[in-house]
Amino acid sequence: MATTLDTTETTRPVIATGARTAQRTGRRPGPIVNQIVLYIVAIVLAAIFLFPFYLLVRNALLTQAQISSLEWSWWPTEAQWVNFRTLFNDYPMATGIRNSAIIAIVNLVFQTLFASMAAYGLARMPVRGKDVVFYIILLTLMIPSAVTFVPTYVVISQLGWINTIQGIVVPGLFSAFAVFIFRQFYLDFPKELEDAGRLDGLSYFGVYRALVLPNSWGVMAAIGALSFINSWNAFLWPLVVGQSPDSYTIQIVLSTLITAQVINLPVMFMGAIVAIAPLVLIFLILQRYIVQGVTMSGIKG
Repeated sequence: MATTLDTTETTRPVIATGARTAQRTGRRPGPIVNQIVLYIVAIVLAAIFLFPFYLLVRNALLTQAQISSLEWSWWPTEAQWVNFRTLFNDYPMATGIRNSAIIAIVNLVFQTLFASMAAYGLARMPVRGKDVVFYIILLTLMIPSAVTFVPTYVVISQLGWINTIQGIVVPGLFSAFAVFIFRQFYLDFPKELEDAGRLDGLSYFGVYRALVLPNSWGVMAAIGALSFINSWNAFLWPLVVGQSPDSYTIQIVLSTLITAQVINLPVMFMGAIVAIAPLVLIFLILQRYIVQGVTMSGIKG
């Protein structure tokens, strides 16, 4: 009898352990399986997003006859790098790149700086009526661009800035959207840092320059990237103001590739690659600063 009791008591922990093991095996997959699944999903999504860029590069290296034949091939047997030379020799692509770069860089620098200064004043300086000014700025976001298009053109024409770079650049130096984003960022900025700066004898502009501006690189990078992309991709305003080939931007040059007689598709695809490359580059350059800015913006007093 004692032997039977001892056997039962001995097997109990084994049965309990086996039950716990079976219960453990029925749980959800471990972290390695989850990581593999995430990698597979990421690879599939990356392939989906990169496929149009692959088609763009592939078609740019084909001939007009190969594109017209609609025969599929993963890569041209003989890459037509001559399309790149044709793009720059037969069309004012170099002029378009130069003008677009000037316009985009000037807008990136000054639009970001002006919006940052205005937003800091609206967020922190004790000025009467600043909320009214901010609401007026917000109201400008609701005005369609077509409403201000003709009046702006009349002003630019009276200034004699038609067919000039400044005629394209100046109307884009102010951005109500950028002011709104900067103001929201500065409202959450730690006030203790500003108070410490004022105790050291700094003025409002001194606090902005020494404390606020160095901690705003993230939001400045984001606004600067948006400003660069919008200026680089602008088409209608440069088309109206820049009527001579010397003031063409890259988007206007790309539009000249489409004529009533013939459309050189490989050269057009090559031009699209040239137009996209700076946007990818500016994003890669500013990506680190954007992440840093998001991290710093989470620090509150």
